[in-house]
Amino acid sequence: MITSAGVDVRGLADALADEVDGEVRFDDGTRAAYATDASNYRQVPIAVVVPRSVEAGVRALEVCRRYATPVLSRGGGTSLAGECCNEAVVIDWSKHCDAFVSLDVDARTCVVEPGIPLDTLNALLAPHHLQFGPKPATHSHCTLGGMIGNDSCGSTAQAYGKTSDNVRRLEIVTYDGTRCWVGPTTDAEYERILSEGGARARLYERMRAIADEYGEEIRARFPDIPRLVSGYHLDALLPERGFDVARALVGSESTLVTVLHAELQLVPVPAAKAFIVLGFPSIEDAAAASPTIARHDPLSIEGLDSILIENEKRKRENTKALHLLPPGDAWLVVEMPGSSREEADARSQRLLAELESFDPKPAAKIFDDPVQEQEMLDVREAGLGSTAWVPGQRDTWEGWEDAAVPPDRLADYLRDFGALLEEFELQPASRYGHFGQGCVHCRIPFDLQSEQGIDHYRAFIERAAHLVASYDGSLSGEHGDGQSRGALLPIMFGDRVVEAFRELKAVFDPSDLMNPGKVVVAAGGRFDVPLGPTEHLRLGADYRPKVDVQLHFSYPDDEGRFDRAALRCVGVGNCRSHTGGVMCPSYRATGEEEQSTRGRARLLFEMVNGEAKDGPIQDGWRSTEVRDALDLCLSCKGCLSDCPVDVDMATYKAEFLAHHYDGRVRPAAHYSMGWLPLWARLTHVAPGLPGLVNRLGRARGARLAKRLGGVEPDRPLPQFQAERFTDWFAKHPSPAAAPHGEVVLWPDTFTDNFHPHVARAAVTVLENAGYRVVVPIEALCCGLTLVSTGQLASAKRVLARTAHALAPYLVSGTPLVALEPSCLAVFRSDGPELLPADPDIALLRDRARTLAELLLDTPDWEPPLVASAAVVQPHCHQHAVLGFAADETLMKKAGIRAEAVEGCCGLAGNFGFEAGHLDVSVSVAEHDLLPAVRSASPDALVLADGFSCRTQLEHLGEGRTAQHLAEVLAAAIEGASAISPDTSPESRPTVRPRVPRRVVDRALETYPPRTP
Repeated sequence: MITSAGVDVRGLADALADEVDGEVRFDDGTRAAYATDASNYRQVPIAVVVPRSVEAGVRALEVCRRYATPVLSRGGGTSLAGECCNEAVVIDWSKHCDAFVSLDVDARTCVVEPGIPLDTLNALLAPHHLQFGPKPATHSHCTLGGMIGNDSCGSTAQAYGKTSDNVRRLEIVTYDGTRCWVGPTTDAEYERILSEGGARARLYERMRAIADEYGEEIRARFPDIPRLVSGYHLDALLPERGFDVARALVGSESTLVTVLHAELQLVPVPAAKAFIVLGFPSIEDAAAASPTIARHDPLSIEGLDSILIENEKRKRENTKALHLLPPGDAWLVVEMPGSSREEADARSQRLLAELESFDPKPAAKIFDDPVQEQEMLDVREAGLGSTAWVPGQRDTWEGWEDAAVPPDRLADYLRDFGALLEEFELQPASRYGHFGQGCVHCRIPFDLQSEQGIDHYRAFIERAAHLVASYDGSLSGEHGDGQSRGALLPIMFGDRVVEAFRELKAVFDPSDLMNPGKVVVAAGGRFDVPLGPTEHLRLGADYRPKVDVQLHFSYPDDEGRFDRAALRCVGVGNCRSHTGGVMCPSYRATGEEEQSTRGRARLLFEMVNGEAKDGPIQDGWRSTEVRDALDLCLSCKGCLSDCPVDVDMATYKAEFLAHHYDGRVRPAAHYSMGWLPLWARLTHVAPGLPGLVNRLGRARGARLAKRLGGVEPDRPLPQFQAERFTDWFAKHPSPAAAPHGEVVLWPDTFTDNFHPHVARAAVTVLENAGYRVVVPIEALCCGLTLVSTGQLASAKRVLARTAHALAPYLVSGTPLVALEPSCLAVFRSDGPELLPADPDIALLRDRARTLAELLLDTPDWEPPLVASAAVVQPHCHQHAVLGFAADETLMKKAGIRAEAVEGCCGLAGNFGFEAGHLDVSVSVAEHDLLPAVRSASPDALVLADGFSCRTQLEHLGEGRTAQHLAEVLAAAIEGASAISPDTSPESRPTVRPRVPRRVVDRALETYPPRTP
């Protein structure tokens, strides 16, 4: 097979597999996952190589050179300009090449490999009170190699400069194999390099010749602004700049060299910070004040406009922080450092005193609460996600999102830029960004799906480029040129300087094989011009998504269209983080792009566009590549809450499985676990049968039976209890008085059959609160296991029957309490989206509540005093759909000092029981939950309302028993002053089977935890 680039794919694949210590991927699923970044562009790669070491990466480059194959080095893949997708072999350094090599505390320098994430690096530096200064909004998952390739900045570049200002030296390798360390070069060192001869000497000699030949044009045409990111940093090669080769290569977007190691300059972590938020009548007024503020040396000056804030309100993001904003129609968020809180506050007061005479005088608030300070930062960092897929507004896209001008001219530029947007009828478009350095971010409602719209886009960006050039600005102030702006560089720099860029490209990559077509092309190379801003569009005039089935879910936020849902991911990559929130547990375990929410979204996009785009996935809903990518999705719904654009991969997975297996035999696990409520009912048809089933589940032939049922052989099965909750409740006498009336207690399958003690405890609490508990007589089900296995036609029938049966209870206003968060999430989210026109489903959605929500709204009732520390594992669906605030408030009122665990437990309903999932399940648990439980005090409670979370701890928790909040409250009500977390109440199960230790060790060796 020969590609359009003339590459012998079969020979290349064999050579890479034989010679490279790494994961060599030519499969269609991987290629689909890497076909785009966070930009408007799409190019399917030839292959992806994930080297296990830096040396393996060098070896991959050698093989590619032998086969004359284009190469693209990639970090976090969050490029907004298209520099991270190409028809090339993509080398992904982020999975394995992430070592923190060395640290010199006295010199404040460190050496790292290119794949290390910024937050991981700063966590390792924190004990030494040091940090890497630039901090992009993607700091949780962007890599240092990507930051170097892009010359990343972020808000703190106000104080610390761009990445290029903080790189001391780089170890690089060129396409032809020249490998060396580069950095500032004295005349003596330059002469020494030339005297040694060889390829390195030729590189240096030719770079010096470019600096000499084009020096005057470089001095004249390079804007003197803090956010010059466009073009190559040829000014660093001027003699007055120290002939700094490392700095010249930073920001070259994988078009010149591959970075193997970086020596970084570090800065001290500020001892204290104060946050000032200033409100102005307009965004132009805010911009005009920024130079005055900059003279006070803050860490950051971030501008926000009212459109951004309104978008966050519409999307219900950062709601607490939005209420804290001072009056205004635009705002500046200023971080002021100090050696102490007092000094930071004093510096803030001096700034405010100077602004007293500013016209217009801003409204001001100073924040001392670290929680509120972080909330204000979150408002700004949510900018990209908050300006995309806003309900009720036109779709917005990148394409002109980060131009920069001199800060003292920013206000005038914003006026002119706003007028240009209006002229092209491209409003509303939020304008926000790093105002202290004149950098403006903006997602714009371009039409990228028609010839006319694309022509309109091209005309706009050309006009915008001329506007920025007239202000002596930079086309890119943060995100690089890539494909978005490469062809526009002559407008900013002039033809002569662009020719110097092409000469530099020819020095390092004369054959145009390093990220070809991006930024510039080599002088005398195989291309005449770089790729234009309207080529290889992810959408384009040929965008023809194909969804040829009747959908099950209604997709209310996507116009009822699955293709819009598949397009929703903007590539910001929050799902690739390893800290905070829940998303995405499978990526946190595996480090695989294809196992991230973003990677799966990419495959779904390719699935519905494969035929039109001649993509790698051509078989639509029957795609095995999509099925395999979704197989390790835990359906945790963490992305629904943590993704800035509300991707709901659990829903997409269920929809896909429904159509993938339509009319076909399903996997055995879909019958064994998808039909669990049915099997549970059959298990109780005769006395003694539950015990027999439990014994059979532990018998010698149980492993074979599990395999036949698609169940993981090394995972213990849940133990059926001899007496179900519903059987117990049928004999339970109702209280004589119930001042608050009736409440329906939902007897979900898991609680009823496996953990009936939880429901019995809930009855105690509810009756103590003044309610008469009602339990449905009928055998009802929420359909959760059917939804998670994609048996959606059956799920809709079950849900409709359940809602109809419950309606007589609920129609008069009686609330329903569900103890299992995943079942309640079905009532609140999945059910209404599966049956949007069913009034009984709507009634159930409105009446269904958590135990904590009901108790907090119960008049004249206070929880019993528990007075204990607790490690709390919120269920993922609770985090994503229900919210955890009510539980936190109730626990606080009960004297429970709760420390909530972030992250998924790893069992996630049927996921952790399915064959082939145990290793990932264990690794996910080891990421957050198990370390939190181990570090907890022996007398601390372990709380988990989810059956899956409690079961995972039962199997992996080394003897610690998790309890439902209802159990803890019931025990306190019944008079236990202290509750031992390791002593089970009489009604709790006595059998505590565990996953074998050898299996746990194997899992952690396969997928070692990736926490910083």
